[in-house]
Amino acid sequence: MQSPITREQALELVKKYNKDPFHVRHALTVEGVMRWFAKDLGYADEEEFWGQVGLLHDIDYEMWPEEHCIKAPELLKEGGASDEMIHAVCSHGFGICSDVEPVHQMEKVLFAVDELTGFIWSYALMRPAKSCEGLEVKSIKKKFKDKTFASGCSRDTIREGAAKLGWELDQLFEKAIAAMQSCEASVEEACK
Repeated sequence: MQSPITREQALELVKKYNKDPFHVRHALTVEGVMRWFAKDLGYADEEEFWGQVGLLHDIDYEMWPEEHCIKAPELLKEGGASDEMIHAVCSHGFGICSDVEPVHQMEKVLFAVDELTGFIWSYALMRPAKSCEGLEVKSIKKKFKDKTFASGCSRDTIREGAAKLGWELDQLFEKAIAAMQSCEASVEEACK
């Protein structure tokens, strides 16, 4: 899988439709996480594509929340994205706002980590260092059971994502924490 657009073009698209720093930070985080997973799962030659799909996954969410994953194909096509990239982006909303099912390993990872990165970041912000550094799976598991914590993050979607990958939740948590730690400094720098 190769991206027909550059990373810079993808970032410009994100920023064209997302002005809230929170949404841009989330896009950059998911990009970094997807790059980590591409390398970890043996798809290093597709890292750029995986990263750009992560970066672009919520392209329509801020301006068209009621049309999330519905408006995205139009915006992405105008921006030069391929059908393969559009499918991947739309698959992360499967069963929620999209009928595009994640089939490729990359799409399953995106489906699994989108909500989870938000959940982990919410927990990291509560910590004194406001960082994922030193974060442990057991801490995430404890907060995951607390339905009042980060209630906007769907536990069912996270569980379904782990199942789509054939992983236990602990494995998904461990990998997602490591992925977030790997890109935290670069996301922080990009958000200054």
